Amino acid sequence: MLIRLVSVGTRMPDWVDAGFREYAKRLPRECALELREVEPGRRGKNADIARAIAEEGQRMQSALAAGDHVVALDLSGSEWSTPQLADALRRWLGQGRNVALLVGGPDGLAADCLQRSSERWRLSALTFPHPLVRLLVAEQIYRAWSLLHNHPYHR
Repeated sequence: MLIRLVSVGTRMPDWVDAGFREYAKRLPRECALELREVEPGRRGKNADIARAIAEEGQRMQSALAAGDHVVALDLSGSEWSTPQLADALRRWLGQGRNVALLVGGPDGLAADCLQRSSERWRLSALTFPHPLVRLLVAEQIYRAWSLLHNHPYHR
């Protein structure tokens, strides 16, 4: 199974890229984690935010494969504990499909991305900077995998 983190934003700080790569390389091939960056929509003083969100959504949709199990990271989603995420990961592995985790831009995900998703995951009631979300998701996926395999990292 491939877990593809599809995230709005490019040109992240080196520490973000290094941290994401570190957790991704710890995962085995049967639970590989890959990042797909999506160019953000244009924002600024006179920008059309709805258009920016729609453009991001189109780019995110083009990064998905037809059979992907899509999970939107969204404020309307369910907060999962680590054991609940491990259960979700077990379920995803059992489906035999690739998983796409969608992280929107500063104004959230496009409506078509939310409609395409089978599940919605809320990381926290807190607001995190986008670079940190990538790292948190990668670490939590690794932590869930380690819990499923009785690896000492989880403790």
